[in-house]
Amino acid sequence: MPSASVRDLGIYIDSDASMRTHVSKTMSICFAVLHQIRSIRRSVSQQVLRSLVTSPVLTPLDYGNATLAGLPSSQLNRFQSMMNAAAWLVFSARKSEHITPLFHDLHWLRVPQRIEFKLAVLAYRCLHGMALPYLACELRRVADIDSRRRLRSASTSALEVPSTHHVTIGDRAFGIAAPRVWNTLPADVTSLSSLPVFKRHLKTFLYTNSHA
Repeated sequence: MPSASVRDLGIYIDSDASMRTHVSKTMSICFAVLHQIRSIRRSVSQQVLRSLVTSPVLTPLDYGNATLAGLPSSQLNRFQSMMNAAAWLVFSARKSEHITPLFHDLHWLRVPQRIEFKLAVLAYRCLHGMALPYLACELRRVADIDSRRRLRSASTSALEVPSTHHVTIGDRAFGIAAPRVWNTLPADVTSLSSLPVFKRHLKTFLYTNSHA
């Protein structure tokens, strides 16, 4: 009998590509960790508390999160609630306290921006020969397409965004989602030649843009 979901490289994939199982499993793991950390929060410093939260909570949230591109906000909001709970725990703050200043102090991106960050980094790796061929072949520069070389976008680092027939699933494919994120980045970010520098400027841009 067909399975409702399968696990591949630690990511749960549902038969309808909804990613509900992956979200639920990850939430369960992270909440269990937060519960354990909460029991010792009075015995450690805030810096130690931050380290304890970052590794076992944010790492699972970020792992494979490129597969979450295009999910409805109802799904992503569940992950966001987990990040909010982690931030409140680090600062021993009440849930009624506004979350934005806490994220600012922690230098954390929200869930949608974390997904965009991962897609943009993968696109950068593909364009600079640092990704596996099966990923790199999904992306094409507009400047490399003969029929579009006269367009204004051909003089930039813009990527082709192929059309799809199924918006809910097709638009979530890496070859669609990554170019869309990449094309929203300014030239002074996409033109950087060093991956660490690119990551730093990318995070600054995404954080600033989300709070503009």
